[in-house]
Amino acid sequence: MSFSQFDFHPGIHAGIRSAGYTNATPIQKKTIPVILEGKDVLGLAQTGTGKTAAFVLPILQHLLNLRSGKKSALPKVLIMVPTRELAEQIYENIKILADHTAIKSIAVYGGVKKTSQIKTLSGGVDIVVACPGRLIDLLNEKALTLKAVKTLVLDEADQMLDMGFMPDIRRIIPYLPENRQSLVFSATMPRQIEPLVEAMLHQPVKIQINHKLPSPSIRHSRIAVQKENRTALLKKLFSGNDMTSTLVFTRTKHKAKSLACQLKKSGYSAASLQGNLSQGQRRKAMDGFRNGSFKILVATDIAARGIDVSGVSHVINYDLPDTVETYIHRTGRTGRADQSGQAYTFVSPSDGKMIAMIEKNIGQTMRDQSQLFMEHSQQG
Repeated sequence: MSFSQFDFHPGIHAGIRSAGYTNATPIQKKTIPVILEGKDVLGLAQTGTGKTAAFVLPILQHLLNLRSGKKSALPKVLIMVPTRELAEQIYENIKILADHTAIKSIAVYGGVKKTSQIKTLSGGVDIVVACPGRLIDLLNEKALTLKAVKTLVLDEADQMLDMGFMPDIRRIIPYLPENRQSLVFSATMPRQIEPLVEAMLHQPVKIQINHKLPSPSIRHSRIAVQKENRTALLKKLFSGNDMTSTLVFTRTKHKAKSLACQLKKSGYSAASLQGNLSQGQRRKAMDGFRNGSFKILVATDIAARGIDVSGVSHVINYDLPDTVETYIHRTGRTGRADQSGQAYTFVSPSDGKMIAMIEKNIGQTMRDQSQLFMEHSQQG
C-alpha cells in the first residue's frame, strides 16, 4: 500500500517524500486508519517495523486539523519514551515528517541543562517527546502544563517496565485530561504492565504484527566459546567477515567501555554506548555509528534502546541476554527493511536452556558455528 493512498495534508505527504517513504509497512497500514478515527490503540510489533511513523503521521494530521480552529501554544501531544536515544530518534523523525508544516516539537530528557528546554517550551510547542524523569521535573517547576494534551503515546512500554518507570508514569497520568486519545506501543506484553494499559486505554483496538518473532531475513548463529577467549574470537570475526556495521551487546556498561577500548587499540573503528557517558558523548557515538565513522558500536541493552540505524549488517551477543525478548530486541536491529542480517551469539555450556528457549521462540535452530573458534585456536 502506497502512502499516497492516505488522505493526508499535502504538507505531510511532502514530509513523507522527504523521509524517503513509499509503501506503508504492515503496522502502518493497520494502525494509521485507526488512529485517524480517534480510537485508542494497543500496538504490538517487533523492533524495526515502522512503529514511529505509524503514530506520528496520523498525529500530525490531527494537529493540522486542530489548527483550523482556536490556536494554542500549549502542547497537544505527549510521547513518553524510556531513553534519551529513543526520544532523540522520534524527535528527529517528527522534524522530517513535519518539515513542510508549522508544527513544532521538542525532546526533553535528563543529562542536559533544563534552561534551553524551558525556553523552547515557553515559546510554544505542539509535541513533547519526553523521558519520565525530566518530564516530572518540568511539571514540578510548572515549566510545562499538559492540560491541553489531546493525544498521549507510551512507546516501548515493556522497556518502561524493565527500567522501573511505571511509578513515574502513574504520577504523570493525572496531569493529563481524561478526555484524550491514548496509544500504547510495545514489542512484548508482560503481565506486569497489563493493569496500567487497561487503566490508560479506553476500548482500545489491538494491533499485533508478529511481535514475538524476529525478522525472517536474519540468520542466527551460535558459537561455543569460553568468556576469557571471547575478545580474541570477536577480533577474528571482524577480520574474516564483511561486517560493514556491527552492534556488539554486553551485559554491563563497564564491559562495553573496556571492550570498545580494546577494539580501538587493535585498530578497529569502534565506540561504546553505555550509561556512564554524557549526553554529548552518547550523541557523538550514535552519530558516528549512523554515518559510518564507527563501524562497531559496543552497547548495553538499556543504552541501545531506541537505536534506529539502517544498514546494520551484524549483531553480536558478546554476552547472552537474560530473556528471549531481549534477544529478539537485540537481533531485530539487523535484517531491517527486508535486508539480510547476521546474528552471532557467544555461548557457554551452561547456556543450553536459554538457547533452547530462543530457538523455540524464533522458530528455527541456531546454526552452530563453533568451528570458527576451533579454527582460531588452532591458528593461534
